[in-house]
Amino acid sequence: MTLKEQTANGFMWAALNTGAMQVLNAVFGVVLARRLSQDDYGLIGMLMIFTLVANSLQDSGFVTALTNKKDATHRDYNSVFWFNIIVSFMLYVLFFFCAPLIASFYHEPLLLPLSRYYFFGFFIASFSIVPRAILFKQIKQKELAIMALLSLLLSGTVGIVMVYHDMAYWGLATQTLTFNLSVSVLSWLFSGWKPSRNISTKPIREMFGFSSKMLITNIFNQINNNIFALVLGKIYTKTETGLYTQANKWNTMGASTITGMVQGVAQPTFVQVGNERERLRGAFSKMLRFTCFVCFPVMFGLSLVAPEFIVILLTEKWLPSALLMRILCVGGAFLPIATLYFNMIISRGKSNIYMWNVIAQGCIILATILLVNLLGGGIRGMILAYVSIIIGWTAVWHYFVWREIQFSPLQALRDILPFLLIAALTMLATYFITQAIGNLYLLLAVRILLAAALYFTVLWLSGAHILKECMGYLLKKNL
Repeated sequence: MTLKEQTANGFMWAALNTGAMQVLNAVFGVVLARRLSQDDYGLIGMLMIFTLVANSLQDSGFVTALTNKKDATHRDYNSVFWFNIIVSFMLYVLFFFCAPLIASFYHEPLLLPLSRYYFFGFFIASFSIVPRAILFKQIKQKELAIMALLSLLLSGTVGIVMVYHDMAYWGLATQTLTFNLSVSVLSWLFSGWKPSRNISTKPIREMFGFSSKMLITNIFNQINNNIFALVLGKIYTKTETGLYTQANKWNTMGASTITGMVQGVAQPTFVQVGNERERLRGAFSKMLRFTCFVCFPVMFGLSLVAPEFIVILLTEKWLPSALLMRILCVGGAFLPIATLYFNMIISRGKSNIYMWNVIAQGCIILATILLVNLLGGGIRGMILAYVSIIIGWTAVWHYFVWREIQFSPLQALRDILPFLLIAALTMLATYFITQAIGNLYLLLAVRILLAAALYFTVLWLSGAHILKECMGYLLKKNL
């Protein structure tokens, strides 16, 4: 296939992968949420940030470095594989002995045995890092999709069985461990790659300058994305932390569906385009329009139906999380755009720019939400501040992309604003038109159908080229 066909095919399989993953996650999430309490989710939410930071440490940025390296050899992959295994084992030992400190920090004795069990998941996951990196570099999204879906089906089933046998939060922890184990096994089967005992540290030293910056960045990214679980777990109760965790879970599902599409294709595509700035600008602009075409209606739509969605799927006990979800989804609409921007920066080898951007953003977010809390803004005020920073930081990402490929702010606005405004106005119109409907089930169905119909009608009448391109591609694939 040509690069254009390979990219389009990658987008399609990445969309199927992330879309199907989120649907299955939603199904399993609904079943589990109906059985579990806010406290159960709160316990896992308190541990989430530690696992995510550990995942970044075990990867150490070498996967991104391998993707950027056009002439990566078996020696490179083999060195990174053994490095990941050793680092992951050392991290697990460290977290094992730090478990009493974590339990003491949250004043929650249950976290002592739970954390030691739950953290073993990131050691299991270390065995899949290099095989998945190989599949990612080759834009083999089909294999990655099959692997992820099979793993989710197995782990979700295990989690549900355990929860319905009254194992509560242990079921949630086992679900994660089962997923990581399944991904590790399948990634080896699909990649066909095998390590050797001929280990060289030279590739690690060669890539360390780039990868170390990616490591620091990934850690701050995880902190930025999960700062509320850490702060709320310390300041508020398990119940309030659980409500936020549930709201953010559905926001993350929506945003990561689109982010996964972008993440799975953008960096390897930009790397293959090379240093031809005209082609890079064209590729970036088209990807930006496609990202906006999808992310704004999906995330604004999720914000629109949040109360009905929460009550119907999770019951009334989770309704307080609906307002938090509404606010988070507005910010979530800009996360895929940021992902596209920083993938362009990474593909240009500027991991230092990416790193300092993420660090600065994280520091500002943390300082702002702590200030809002001191001023009595509460959880809602903290989330509003967080979302405002996420949206505003798009301009910062753009500045650095402009420096790299001279992609002008005016062109960015032309690519972003039409989809943002049409999606926002469509959701507002749908909200007011459907206000009189009293039945929750009917209200949810009508809002989804009406919003989708209005959005696509306006785009079609305005002659949106990206809509016609997508329809043409899908029709061609069906034929």
